[in-house]
Amino acid sequence: MTNLKIRPARTEDIPAIVAMLADDPLGAVRESPDDLTPYRTAFDRLVDDPNQHVVVADRGGEVVGTLQLTVIPGLSRRGSTRSVIEGVRVHGAERGSGLGTQLIEWAVEESRRQGCQLVQLTSDASRADAHRFYERLGFEASHVGFKKPL
Repeated sequence: MTNLKIRPARTEDIPAIVAMLADDPLGAVRESPDDLTPYRTAFDRLVDDPNQHVVVADRGGEVVGTLQLTVIPGLSRRGSTRSVIEGVRVHGAERGSGLGTQLIEWAVEESRRQGCQLVQLTSDASRADAHRFYERLGFEASHVGFKKPL
């Protein structure tokens, strides 16, 4: 894992990030790499929010991974702050290299640095390999998630 840097995403990283989001069976139907306008709008909102951390794994100037970390202050758990990891993606050529582990370890450490007492994530029910990966990193499948499209 030489020459790897995890850094805040920049506007010019959006095409690479969207390409990774679209590069799997679920993303292929959810994402639209042909029109980056909504992604740029969302990115601008994220950059303006100090509780949002969109990062990329940069290897020698090439974006090879990404994730979003959201810090959420709360009242539950005695006023605990938690973080949520979202949109974890690793470039196809890098899968199996340990890069995903490095990204998640970065998110856990950044969560600690931000004063979080809990870090959580969701993973689509169909992603059995991802579930094994997260469990190997110490995450526990402790809840059932619900979503409602709006």
